[in-house]
Amino acid sequence: MDKLYFLTAGVPLRAGNKGYEAGFKVLDEMGLDGLELEFVRGVRISDKSRKAVGATTKVITAHAPFYVNLNAREEDKLEASVQRIIETAEVANDLGGYSITFHAGYYLGQDAELVYNNIKSKIEVITNELAKSGNKIWIRPETTGKATQWGDLEEIARLSKEFETVLPCVDFSHLHARYNGISNTYDEFCSIFEYIGNELGQAALDNFHAHIAGIEYGAKGEKKHLNLEESDFNYKDLLRAFKKFDIKGAVVCESPNIEDDAKLLKDFYYGL
Repeated sequence: MDKLYFLTAGVPLRAGNKGYEAGFKVLDEMGLDGLELEFVRGVRISDKSRKAVGATTKVITAHAPFYVNLNAREEDKLEASVQRIIETAEVANDLGGYSITFHAGYYLGQDAELVYNNIKSKIEVITNELAKSGNKIWIRPETTGKATQWGDLEEIARLSKEFETVLPCVDFSHLHARYNGISNTYDEFCSIFEYIGNELGQAALDNFHAHIAGIEYGAKGEKKHLNLEESDFNYKDLLRAFKKFDIKGAVVCESPNIEDDAKLLKDFYYGL
């Protein structure tokens, strides 16, 4: 990537039910850079939507369905999870997408090393299958907001070292919630970028995928997303850290008011 781009998580709300074409017009009017395709319950997109997304020059990322658990005990759930990620990658790649992200799985009370290896084995299946068709879109497990979910930054960085097309999707709000309020200062944000640079190299900082939102949390982690100004999430210092490290890539806003907070983030960042 050549700079930092600011995206909405899904079609902007101002577009109503008019679809992607109307959504891209809203993004143009607001000076925003793209959107994340939200395949919440399944990888489904109409021919009309494919045409609109495929024709845009905006930055496109995609979020796989939430029904994914690469550590499921049931074989049918494992197979379905793998297929949902593959399908997301195939659609995103066909439409000129930059990268895809997903919540990789749950610990289910198991040993962390066992879970890591279970998830790694399924990521190997996914990357091998995509490689057969020449699909090299970034595959990004997302940092998660609850301690019961697999996916702290160290686990995902470790996994990223094992596969050429795997990098983290860093959800900074999830990290803030996962640890019940830490990961919320300028120094902490800088340490995250330093860690990624040291572990994964400059290429990971030049090809970043981040999620940002306000967030409500408790002792067990994430509860729900909030608008940025209704949350204690320190987005201003996060953006200062983005600027210091000259991060390039896609920042996806997942606040309930997706386009307004995406605009807030972009304006603040480019005002630094």
